[in-house]
Amino acid sequence: MNRLTRITSILIQLQSKKVVTAKEIANRFEISLRTVYRDIKTLEEAGVPIGSENGIGYFIVDGYSLPPVMITEEEANALIVSEKLIANQGDASLKKDFNSILIKIKSVLRSFEKENIAKLENRITPSFKKDVFESNSLSLIQKSITNTKVLAISYRSIYKDEKTVRHIEPLGVYYTEKAWIVIAYCRLRNDIREFRLDRILKINPTSQTFDYQKDFSLSKYFSRYTEPC
Repeated sequence: MNRLTRITSILIQLQSKKVVTAKEIANRFEISLRTVYRDIKTLEEAGVPIGSENGIGYFIVDGYSLPPVMITEEEANALIVSEKLIANQGDASLKKDFNSILIKIKSVLRSFEKENIAKLENRITPSFKKDVFESNSLSLIQKSITNTKVLAISYRSIYKDEKTVRHIEPLGVYYTEKAWIVIAYCRLRNDIREFRLDRILKINPTSQTFDYQKDFSLSKYFSRYTEPC
């Protein structure tokens, strides 16, 4: 990758997150921190308003934006693979959200790129799973995690086959071979529990918020893995 392409890619990376560390940039492009600092200075000299905080990272000052980003053919192909994986994972809300953004991305492609994607779409599939547990609440749960909104759910448990109404504070989600699982603090049980999304009979956001647990991470959680309730 030449330097001009790398600097442009760094600018796009800076716009992709609230704050990006020099180490993240260095690892992505396999360059030294000294090179990162030099590239950031080049962007600043070109008029890009980049802010920085010692020990935290770099950020683009609010109000600055790039023109629509053109993607490469390889990146477009990766999106098609992602589309196939998502189509086969069982949650309808995720399919809907991804298809919406994919349409927007396809709209900026050139004609020959659209033709190439059409060729690939019918020639690739991850698998033909027939026993995936279907759900339709992942999108709402993701939004709840970012907005720290309590969710009210009607849930049918796996083991006791009983229906309960619960208020949960979603902390994270992961996918098994067959179903999506939400890890959440359950106010009914006063403990962190797992809920299979296909067992959620009804789900609604509430006006209540909860404290965002900054120290929660999936890696720490899985060290003491709990079965879905």
